[in-house]
Amino acid sequence: MSKAGLSRELGLLGLVATGVCAMLGAGVNVVPFMIQRNVPGIGPSVLFAYSLAVVPALLAAFCYAMLASAMPRAGGSYVFASRSLSPYLGFVASFSQWFGLSMAIGVVSYVLVPFLRDLAEAVSLSNVAAFLEQGPIRLLLPLAFLWLFTGVNLLGTKFYERTLVPLMILMFAGGFVAIAAGFSFTHEDFAAAVKLREGVLIALPERVPFDWGPVLTGSVLLFSSFIGFDSIAQAGGEAKRPGRNLPLAICITIGTVGAYYIAFTAAVYHAVPWTFIAERAMTTDLTAPGLLGYLMSPGWTVLIVAAATIALANDLPAMILSVSRLVFAWAEDGIFPATFATINARYRTPHWAILLSSVAASVGIVGNHASGDFFLGIDLLVTAMLVNFFLMAISVIALPKKNPEIASNIQFMRSRPLQLAVAVSASVLLFALTIIQVVKDVSTQADAWYFHAFYTYLVVLGVGSLIYAYRVAKMRAQGIDLKSRFAKLPDQ
Repeated sequence: MSKAGLSRELGLLGLVATGVCAMLGAGVNVVPFMIQRNVPGIGPSVLFAYSLAVVPALLAAFCYAMLASAMPRAGGSYVFASRSLSPYLGFVASFSQWFGLSMAIGVVSYVLVPFLRDLAEAVSLSNVAAFLEQGPIRLLLPLAFLWLFTGVNLLGTKFYERTLVPLMILMFAGGFVAIAAGFSFTHEDFAAAVKLREGVLIALPERVPFDWGPVLTGSVLLFSSFIGFDSIAQAGGEAKRPGRNLPLAICITIGTVGAYYIAFTAAVYHAVPWTFIAERAMTTDLTAPGLLGYLMSPGWTVLIVAAATIALANDLPAMILSVSRLVFAWAEDGIFPATFATINARYRTPHWAILLSSVAASVGIVGNHASGDFFLGIDLLVTAMLVNFFLMAISVIALPKKNPEIASNIQFMRSRPLQLAVAVSASVLLFALTIIQVVKDVSTQADAWYFHAFYTYLVVLGVGSLIYAYRVAKMRAQGIDLKSRFAKLPDQ
């Protein structure tokens, strides 16, 4: 084994696939519909809330693009904050990000089962669908999916890219079928289809007063759908032509996914009354293919369910890559044991970092299964990522003063006034979203404190602070010049 030598083998397409696949999945096929349960009262305003969420996501993406062009290293967000602000802030923010993303990997793995259930129902395999809802299967099958894609990551970035890109193409193909179908049907068509299948008459939605409260709360939750482009920055140590490809891939990804989200959500709500979605979301886990399945023939339903399942599964390899590179970067700087910076000599992957992240995600699967509510994991991820994105905006502001040599390497938005305009706007909006998220979380009734994402986040910050203090004390005892170490980029 070697302790150095990540291989720069990910091209622009592979980087875009990493970002797209980390963003699409639960973000478009589940969250815009299950939000009716998590944010009661949002009703017909989901699309508007999505549009609001796009703005801070786009500004955050620009901040990432600037920093990635100057610091193309594995563990991007950790490296950015540690070299622009302080090693402590860089570590505790990225440690909470790692924990939140690991839990989110558990969420994605866990919600794969409802998609398989819908696929079984679409091909009239009711017994199989019922089998997939049984407790042990809901736990064991997600674990199997997680470790399958852990294997994809262990086999190297070339194998990873060759796996991800074709799956991304299939995902988009099925998604465009779903969009076309959604705009082809009306609420009246859906009501007739429900009556035919279930013998139930559903009321068509009436006009309701607009309420800013649920819309703002919903926009924070829907912001989580745009989390994923940061995975491109985490792969900075393996990108070809990183100064060009990293910011370009981030911009392509956020633009493509943002447009896709809005079109997809609009299509489903065009066909399915929001009142029906809100009512059913209270008692069952809904998916976009399951809803459109009322309107489409079995063959087409199978196609869009299969595409949605691929979309959800695609989240896993990209997210595993992202979190494992954070662990690798910490270990390279000495904040984690050196073992986690070890590179497999054959596949050129940080195998111990990948395995540790997958173990953490497995804990997330068990937690989702025990709580019975995957939105707890999403809330934790949103809290962690909002803080992390806020720090990225502050990093853009602080970098020229903290580390002018690195700042001079920024190749995206080189105009300093433009950089400041973007970063200040992003920091203000992200701070506001963070406050909304925290207030919503702590004011929600819960059976125990750990069901509040914010309190769990504080515990994670505490754990991260203890790890940092211990490792820094150990490095100082060894006579390591920490100021010099964190003034330059790690060698990868």
